[in-house]
Amino acid sequence: MSAQSYRQLVIDGLWNNNQAMVALLGLCPLLAVTNTAINGLGLGLATLLVLTLSNVTVSIIRNWVRPEVRLPVFVIVIASFVTAVELSMNAWFYELYKILGIFIPLIVTNCAIIGRAEAFASKNAISRSLVDGLAMGSGFTLALVTLGAMRELLGMGTLFSQANLMFGEAAGGLTISLGDDFKGMLLAILPPGAFLGLGFLIALKNLIDKRLSHSRKAATHQAAANTELATG
Repeated sequence: MSAQSYRQLVIDGLWNNNQAMVALLGLCPLLAVTNTAINGLGLGLATLLVLTLSNVTVSIIRNWVRPEVRLPVFVIVIASFVTAVELSMNAWFYELYKILGIFIPLIVTNCAIIGRAEAFASKNAISRSLVDGLAMGSGFTLALVTLGAMRELLGMGTLFSQANLMFGEAAGGLTISLGDDFKGMLLAILPPGAFLGLGFLIALKNLIDKRLSHSRKAATHQAAANTELATG
């Protein structure tokens, strides 16, 4: 597989086919836990790990699983990795584990993970499935962290508060604050704020895509005009 093809897989996962902002999959955890950036990062990394490992495993066993039982097998694979991640977080990141709560085991039901297993990993080689899992998981994590950071900043006037839950006590200095006088917007950290924030991010992405498309078209027209002048 060429480097260009790998590059396209990464671009699709991070931007063109972002599972949160384009495919609109996994919205339940996306909207529920993103009241802070650290919460979003914690769940995002857990999802990234499960997605990558399940993609690779499904790719390995794809030729040995009969078509009529493939979905139950894929779910068992995903559930096994989710259980391992849940137990690991319970052991090493207990306070963050308590905050994320039920949304860690609910990774099993994340449509983005089973969707990539069925649509991609079951049809592609291990290397492609690995890159796809990393790219799609990173894109989902990026959406979680961005939405969480935006809501936290607007709602509480802080950024990366409780970073010690993931990185230890030494990370306490990572917190950015707008000051004690900042009066946050309560709406931002409430459930409606999650919907509004996601809608804003999707609109912003669509606007960027539209401008990029116009720029590419203008460049194409200019190249064609230059070619005509050169050959004329």
